[in-house]
Amino acid sequence: MALTDEAITRIRSMIQSGELPPGSRLPPEQQLAAQMGLSRSGVREAVKVLESARVLDVRRGDGTYVTSLAPRLLLEGLGVAVELLRDDTLLEVMEVRRMLEPVATGLAALRMSDDDLDELAQILQDMRSAADDAEKLIGFDTAFHRTVVAATGNETLTSLLDGLSSRTLRARVWRGLIEGNSAHKTIDEHHAIYLALRSRDQLLAHASALLHVNTSEAWLRTVLSSPVADARRSGKA
Repeated sequence: MALTDEAITRIRSMIQSGELPPGSRLPPEQQLAAQMGLSRSGVREAVKVLESARVLDVRRGDGTYVTSLAPRLLLEGLGVAVELLRDDTLLEVMEVRRMLEPVATGLAALRMSDDDLDELAQILQDMRSAADDAEKLIGFDTAFHRTVVAATGNETLTSLLDGLSSRTLRARVWRGLIEGNSAHKTIDEHHAIYLALRSRDQLLAHASALLHVNTSEAWLRTVLSSPVADARRSGKA
């Protein structure tokens, strides 16, 4: 593992220094190992790790290339990692989302195009049509927030929030199943965000998004502190 870690560090340094820019092809394994003074096995394992991290792209029969290193690519695994978090750390994810999403929504109020706003209006209409279908509602809810954040033009922020929101999807399902009127509350909160965005009011958009995330977080605290949740975490249910 020490040799693999060293190989990872060396390859990353080559990428960061510009010696291996995005899209460039790595030297053959034997040549790269000799160049770094490391074993071929260490280099091979390092390449596997960096491939999993979407830093390298191994093309069979062609070679190994540095990826575009775009945020959406490098942060793609965040959602998978967050999905593996236990319930007792899920609230931490919600706290981070509360820090980022309102700011992103406020920024979107200044940058959204008319086409983006029309798309949000359609999503809201779809949400109303799916008010009694928790699964569809969650899909439209996700699309709504993704459209808003993407309108900021900040790919890193969009990728981060995509990853953070993926873990909360099940929580939204629970909410739809447990609370009889949650669908209408969710739609009303999204409608308020939409109106703030349509009026290009940055502060109101920020406040509306903050209220929405706080509502979800407060509900989640209630669910995770319930006897049923405690039993599940202890393996008794």
